[in-house]
Amino acid sequence: MRSGISHIRHLRRTEIDTTLWNTCITNASNGLIYGYSHYLDEMCSNWDALVLNDYEAVMPLPWRKKWGIHYLYYPAFCASLGVFGNNLNARLVDQFLFAIPRKFRYWDFPLNHGNLFDSSSFPLQQRRNFCLDLHKPYETLYEAFRENNKRNIRKCLQLDPAQRYDIRVDEVIALAREFQPGDKTSVDDYARFAKLYQTLNQNGNAKTLGLFNSRNKLLASCVFFFSHKRAYYILVGNHPDGKTIGASHALINAFIKDYAGKELILDFEGSDIRNLAFFYSGFGASEEFYPAIRMNRLPGPLKWLKD
Repeated sequence: MRSGISHIRHLRRTEIDTTLWNTCITNASNGLIYGYSHYLDEMCSNWDALVLNDYEAVMPLPWRKKWGIHYLYYPAFCASLGVFGNNLNARLVDQFLFAIPRKFRYWDFPLNHGNLFDSSSFPLQQRRNFCLDLHKPYETLYEAFRENNKRNIRKCLQLDPAQRYDIRVDEVIALAREFQPGDKTSVDDYARFAKLYQTLNQNGNAKTLGLFNSRNKLLASCVFFFSHKRAYYILVGNHPDGKTIGASHALINAFIKDYAGKELILDFEGSDIRNLAFFYSGFGASEEFYPAIRMNRLPGPLKWLKD
């Protein structure tokens, strides 16, 4: 960044130079797939942005409007947003947060692992992700699995399931919608996701993977997105029949085996949920922390509705 210069502009989507924006996301030390303009265009109802100087650092601002009030929200399938760039520090992240226009009266959104700084000005909450570096040989990676994970993998492999890449994304979505407890993802968000998947898949940046039993029943499935030397485990669809035989364990093991030895990080996208954290860490994944923020500047009675 240019020394002594720190001008942050608020831009509407139509004012953003997408070439410069996407170049910034590509080259950022903390760049992630969620920050690309085409990703945000697909998954967000609306989004503005904050831009430092000539796109030296950027921050997407996904927003909605309800009862005449603008608010910043947590879009589906956007696990980490926040400030993207190089040489980031606590002061600059604070400057971006201070630059968010006052018209946004309520904030609830994630930042990213490159924004993990203490702030005396904003109530940042630490969230947890799990990541597994796949650059080692498969045998070394497998050795680090928790014994419970190994046992479930062996149990499933004894049934000789069929593993297939590039199954229809609709199949994964159908399982996720039907059998994922507590899923609050809307029909519209899933439709957006399916369209995004098709675009990324055509560019070689997305894959599906499924595990089938001998009767060709899909027991476990998932969608992976790829960017910044990461494979994002972004959507999971599991059938109850696969849970008792360790199908999801075997599915992740298959991916790890196929991509072992590559300069790639398997990004599990969470989780603060205890059972999921135990599941992900069982593959030898390490914690990666990132902040999130919730700010309530709503007027009068509305303020208490969101507290």
